[in-house]
Amino acid sequence: MFDTIIRFFQEGGTFMFPIAIVLAVGLAIAVERAIYLFKMSKANGNSMNKITPMLQHSDFEGIARVESDSAIANIFKAGVSRMNQTPRREEIEFAMEEGVMEALPRLEKRTSYLATLANISTLLGLLGTIIGLIAAFSAVASADPSEKASLLSDSISVAMNTTAFGLIAAIPLLLCHSVLQTKTTEIVDNLEMAGVKFLNLISRNNTVSSKSRTTD
Repeated sequence: MFDTIIRFFQEGGTFMFPIAIVLAVGLAIAVERAIYLFKMSKANGNSMNKITPMLQHSDFEGIARVESDSAIANIFKAGVSRMNQTPRREEIEFAMEEGVMEALPRLEKRTSYLATLANISTLLGLLGTIIGLIAAFSAVASADPSEKASLLSDSISVAMNTTAFGLIAAIPLLLCHSVLQTKTTEIVDNLEMAGVKFLNLISRNNTVSSKSRTTD
């Protein structure tokens, strides 16, 4: 199998090399993004496990003292900090949304490159095939008539290798892009859901406080 792959790569011509480079760069980006998103998801989960009991007991000072660089901890801290300045839900929500917006670029960083690299590999494959066919027809034009058919079929077979390799590179890159986008959306949804829970708790506490003052 290894010999077949090497022969396939050699017969494809010079365009096989840039396609291989595009594939290598894309896979490197996919691995780096997957590791980052996994770490971010795990850090958010750990922070949420710490913060949830504090939320249940309305321990906002404890939330502010949580030592974590996770996005969800930073969002809660931003909400607590703004809550100390104003009790208005809208102001607190704006502060937490700002935290989500700060985390979003880091989550989506370089992921869009995968779709672009997939398109580039496909186009490079097609370009290599077209150039290979042009060279094949030029060679056949000056060949012996008895050899034209076999020479043309062999040349076309070799030229199609670049298209095949371009698609081989594009398919996993598009798959990685889809998986990473789904994971990013999941993390963002979790951040927004946690923010809504925090805001609902604050609203509930403010309602209880208002009723207590009215009763007194």
